[in-house]
Amino acid sequence: MKAGMSLVGSQGVVSATEVLLVAAVFCLVFLLVQSLQKHVPKGLKSPPGPRGYPILGNVLELRKDTHLVLTSLSQKYGDVMEIRIGTRPVVVLSGLDTIKQALVKQGEEFMGRPDLHSFKYISNGHSLAFNPDSGEVWRARRKLAQNALKTFSITSSPTSASTCLLEEHVSKEAEYLVTKFLEVMGEKKSFDPNQYLVVSVANVICAMCFGKRYDHSDQELLDVVSFNNDFGDVAASGHPADFIPLLQYLPSRTMQLFKDINRRFNVFVHKIVQEHYATFDKELIRDITDSLIEHCQEKTAGENAQVPVSNEKIIGIVYDLFGAGFDTVTTALSWSLMYAALYPDIQKKIQEELDQSIGRERRPRLSDRSILPYTEAFILEMFRHSSFLPFTIPHSTTKAAVLNGYYIPKDTCIFVNQWQVNHDEKLWKDPSTFKPERFLNAAGTELNRTEGDKVLAFGLGKRRCIGETIGRWEVFLFFAILLQQLEFSLVPGQKVDITPQYGLTMKYKKCELFQIKKRPPVKSSP
Repeated sequence: MKAGMSLVGSQGVVSATEVLLVAAVFCLVFLLVQSLQKHVPKGLKSPPGPRGYPILGNVLELRKDTHLVLTSLSQKYGDVMEIRIGTRPVVVLSGLDTIKQALVKQGEEFMGRPDLHSFKYISNGHSLAFNPDSGEVWRARRKLAQNALKTFSITSSPTSASTCLLEEHVSKEAEYLVTKFLEVMGEKKSFDPNQYLVVSVANVICAMCFGKRYDHSDQELLDVVSFNNDFGDVAASGHPADFIPLLQYLPSRTMQLFKDINRRFNVFVHKIVQEHYATFDKELIRDITDSLIEHCQEKTAGENAQVPVSNEKIIGIVYDLFGAGFDTVTTALSWSLMYAALYPDIQKKIQEELDQSIGRERRPRLSDRSILPYTEAFILEMFRHSSFLPFTIPHSTTKAAVLNGYYIPKDTCIFVNQWQVNHDEKLWKDPSTFKPERFLNAAGTELNRTEGDKVLAFGLGKRRCIGETIGRWEVFLFFAILLQQLEFSLVPGQKVDITPQYGLTMKYKKCELFQIKKRPPVKSSP
């Protein structure tokens, strides 16, 4: 039969070309379905999940409030569920026990990172947090980063034998904020404190990483803040090319912005690292960057000396430490101040605890955490209720694994739904209610560590955020110092929308309705 001849059927005339086209499409769909099927060992089964569309998978369902959609789906399909984003299968983990089983008990199997297209542009592929590598070199780099972070946050400074460096940096910035907030309130009826908060938090991590505190109007510091804000905004919109490979070859404004933001921040960090190399003195290690350079220049034999860490990898570590200590802390403090303003009775309890345990003569310190259980409970409830880190950075399986009886092949992308755990009615009574008391003992005098350990914010296991401890300390110090001296409220009669805006870190809508005033003096006893 020659091309162009027709077949006559009950529905009319169909050309041979159309028949061939339909056959070709059928074959392509068949091959696609075949390629998506995976071999499952006898006696096991694949995780259940919703059916998706060809090519798109479940993308259309996940376009808005992904954390809520996946939480709802998990109620139907269980704690180990498979979805498809584009052509890529993704296993979603929910439930605290299941997540602990995967990330802690089976940590070696679930510690990988997926080789996503966008990850290669973060620190030019040298990022510690986003790098798919999880071998010995990665472990050594992570240990090196942890030691550097510990040295320049916990160790006492040369000028003060009693104050740790983190306390010095935070105290200076918190005192600046107190002065700045009162100054602004003298000029306006209300404002958004977050625009000043983000600069102070950036200054703390700059001091630790770069040994430098900037003036708040310094353009270089403001550029750093801009990089971070832009990164969060662009990353929040997602990158379809990560899951639909064909899109990697098509123009994308979002991906171009993502590349540009990372390029500019890489240039910023590279410049500072080069300045540190030029002025490096092994007898005077000034900051985290110097500490990393010292490691690279060590020639003596030893465990760390065997691990090559290039200039690019130093930049990658600094990039990660900066990121770990910046956006998370800023967002946590933003939510803390919002909750304090929304619930004045709770704010008053925190301030009464501060007055009774510390007074006003000195500033709160890290060593005060044990005598401020209500303040600590408030911070835990802030992490739980806001769940502003709804998912961890995606994991992947390093080899074929079996979880809860389900077979998960090697290199499968894994989403960890922290939001679901923090709002799980099986774990929490009235999870939608903001209630710090849920983390205290019956007498309200001590923190219930068992309950606190149920809150997921920084991941678990071998990929747990390296900046978690420092981040928690920063949030405590900033928040305690601010509430010791100031009262936070919202403009009366104005509605505030605190619905989390979905993204890499979830924030509430911009709010310029904060009112701040200096706390009245403590009343003297009669």
